[in-house]
Amino acid sequence: MIGEFAELVAATNFSFLRGASHPSDMVAQGIALGMSGIGIADRNSVAGVVRAHVALREAMEGLSKEEREAFPFRLVVGARLVFADGTPDIIAYPATRQGWGRLTRLLTTGNLRAKKGDCILRFDDLLAHLDDLLLIVLPASTAEPQQAQKKTVAYAFDDAPRPLLALVPPPPRERLEDALTRLAAKAPGRVWLGAAMPRSGRDGRTLARLAAQARDAGVPLLATNDALYATPERRPLHDILTCIRLGTTIAEAGRALEANAERHLKSPAEMARLFKASPQAIEETQKLIARITFSLDDLRYEYPHEPVPEGWEPQAWLEELVMRAARERFTEGVPEKMQRLLAEEFAIIAKLGFAYYFLTVHDLVAFAREKGILCQGRGSAANSAVCYLLGITSIDPAEHNLLFARFISEERREPPDIDVDFEHERREEVMQEHIYERYGRHRAGIAATVIHYRPRSAVREVGKALGLSEDVTARLVGTVWGSWGGDYQESRIAEAGFTPDNPELVRLRSLVDQLLKFPRHLSQHVGGFVLTEGRLDALIPIHNGAMEKRTFIEWDKDDIDALGLMKVDVLALGMLTCIRKCFDLMRVHGLGDHGLDTIPSDDSAVYDMLCKGDSIGVFQVESRAQINMLPRMKPREFYDLVIQVAIVRPGPIEGDMVHPYLSRRNKEEKVELPGPPGNPDELKDVLGKTLGVPLFQEQAMRLAITAARFSDADANKLRRAMATFRNVGTIQNFHEKLVEGMVARGYARDFAERCYGQIRGFGSYGFPESHAFSFARLVYISSWIKCHHPAVFACGLLNSQPMGFYAPAQLIKDAQAHGVEVREADINASGWDNGLERDGDGALALRIGLRQIDGFREDWAYALTEARTSGPFISLEDLARRAALPRRALRLLASANA
Repeated sequence: MIGEFAELVAATNFSFLRGASHPSDMVAQGIALGMSGIGIADRNSVAGVVRAHVALREAMEGLSKEEREAFPFRLVVGARLVFADGTPDIIAYPATRQGWGRLTRLLTTGNLRAKKGDCILRFDDLLAHLDDLLLIVLPASTAEPQQAQKKTVAYAFDDAPRPLLALVPPPPRERLEDALTRLAAKAPGRVWLGAAMPRSGRDGRTLARLAAQARDAGVPLLATNDALYATPERRPLHDILTCIRLGTTIAEAGRALEANAERHLKSPAEMARLFKASPQAIEETQKLIARITFSLDDLRYEYPHEPVPEGWEPQAWLEELVMRAARERFTEGVPEKMQRLLAEEFAIIAKLGFAYYFLTVHDLVAFAREKGILCQGRGSAANSAVCYLLGITSIDPAEHNLLFARFISEERREPPDIDVDFEHERREEVMQEHIYERYGRHRAGIAATVIHYRPRSAVREVGKALGLSEDVTARLVGTVWGSWGGDYQESRIAEAGFTPDNPELVRLRSLVDQLLKFPRHLSQHVGGFVLTEGRLDALIPIHNGAMEKRTFIEWDKDDIDALGLMKVDVLALGMLTCIRKCFDLMRVHGLGDHGLDTIPSDDSAVYDMLCKGDSIGVFQVESRAQINMLPRMKPREFYDLVIQVAIVRPGPIEGDMVHPYLSRRNKEEKVELPGPPGNPDELKDVLGKTLGVPLFQEQAMRLAITAARFSDADANKLRRAMATFRNVGTIQNFHEKLVEGMVARGYARDFAERCYGQIRGFGSYGFPESHAFSFARLVYISSWIKCHHPAVFACGLLNSQPMGFYAPAQLIKDAQAHGVEVREADINASGWDNGLERDGDGALALRIGLRQIDGFREDWAYALTEARTSGPFISLEDLARRAALPRRALRLLASANA
């Protein structure tokens, strides 16, 4: 039964190193305790509220629409505002959608005046953003223990500096009364004074004093427990988090730690008992939550309108651009299959309202092409004929029978996600000169990446907090390999000379298990941009990035997906830089004018080279594992390269897919595709191309739908479970449904179990087929250049460093093995970059550039080449005089025999 109490001051572990429970755990415990609702308010942040929102949504799954609307538990979201000017902490909840925009803009104001990871707010900032905000002022008695700071002091007896934990004085009482009075005047009826009963021994007197202060200010008193974790069992972890944050140990922390474990969520009955002397404070929680109409479901994303010219509707303009491109590409008429694909895609795009998205990405790609920056879309976007014709991707889905539903599905109703790779040396031009300049920083921001604790970092930091010595902590960290825990971990601890059942180690392991996957801080995504028509900071707070001129938002990819926001991935790829430089060199030296779509894909000499494992420097297939696999795979056509890219991955290897595939490819094992009674060819379309072995994520989804009769919703959950690189997946949740579903339809159990084992491998790292297609195109192009123009390829690779697996010396040695003459660096011939020169027979030789001299600077190289325009240098003295190089530069040139 739901009680008449809502906890409205609850932090999660997105109050970094302060909250000790996940947002989902706080929501689940609130429901379990019978609360009427919970308010998630993290420290100067709304980074965790989407996780809480999703947890409540999942808790209501299976309920009808009427039952959901009547669900008695409510989640409200806001932020705990912590001020830099001594103002008491204030919890701010937006009552409406407009209030949410004011809160996010307030947080943005504080974020942008601080360095990454900090927020500097002042009381006057709040006064400027008060409309539609409900405020709970927290007295010093509910202040978080993080107000303890570590200071270095010198003791008189030896003057040696030593750490000392000093408690920062709480805000003076006058400050609290002043804040209450000013807020009550500025926001009448929207201010409460929070009161907690932390069992400090003076709770009754404190409650009476706060009640008097509230009466004097004309504001109601509101009951809270100021929760930092869901259950009292999390208190030890909270102590550890406090020690990590303060850089101290449990033994030294003293009063910086909480006195007890009372800052957990409490039941309505317990809160009523604690506030027996002030029952109206319990009632106020219901009054406040009833005034909040805002939910994260109210957020509506609007695509940027810039890419649509005046007088056009977005869908009509998209179809116009695509059909223009189709007529240019297919001069003898658009093939019937392509027309059919386009008609289907246009219909779905129109129905789901995604035209603006495609136009925005096309606008981005068009800018890059205009600037001569190579780019290529990858991932599931390669399944789209619209993306192909717009030049976003280079793979024809009609030719390769790629599934558009893997990219966009009417049933999933999720926004598309297009990843576009740009030259790694020039991606910043796209970001700064197009995205930020076109949309402004108030409408464009990079998505966040939540940095989580991993086993090694968790062991290291928990060990330090427990007071273990550095050598012990280092040895324990050395026992961590992969995940933490289990019998294997115990054996490694024993091998390191420790007793696994030692109480200190048992406590360490328990705390590490709890800390794993806790968020540590926010970082910026590698390139996922959220672009909006209106103000982005009215949707989500914006932060300064660590890099100059970069800003990012608080939500990561999963949060963005959960709320249906659009993200465009603007990624960097070193091989695109190399290929573009190779194309430039070929153009200069009369070797043809090429682009990504002009290299023929059926050159037997290229496949001959790859079959020998001759792939040093080639994109994706240059590792030792790939070089060893190439002679076993013997690729003879483009689709072989698609498989080559995907098969040497942790997923296929762990899923035991590699050996069966190679055995069948080499005719050592018969290809068998079992089917249910009456339909033996049921899996032919699913697994036929890969000889009965599921190598791609799309095949796993289609196998589940076809053989185990998964619904589209279940297949989509399976897809999400497979997309868990560097994360613990949930593939195991599908074991029974997949295996028993296949067995029930007549498949042999051992075949079903083998399929499950292979699909489970995708949780470690499995490629989508569309992603492998995009990468295979670059594999072939880089192989083609290496095969036919090895000097060009070596020069392009060297000028694009750092990238790839090999040092410049290894790349030069490989070029020489391919017959390329390599000429040393020379002050009268070399520039900064490596270059190409013709020999007496007209063959190209590689001239080493000054960039290959360790420690030599680019500006020195330009000074040298500028001085050389008036004639060659005739002596070291001549070089020193005309180029005005420092002594260090001259020494480096001499050491390199230049």
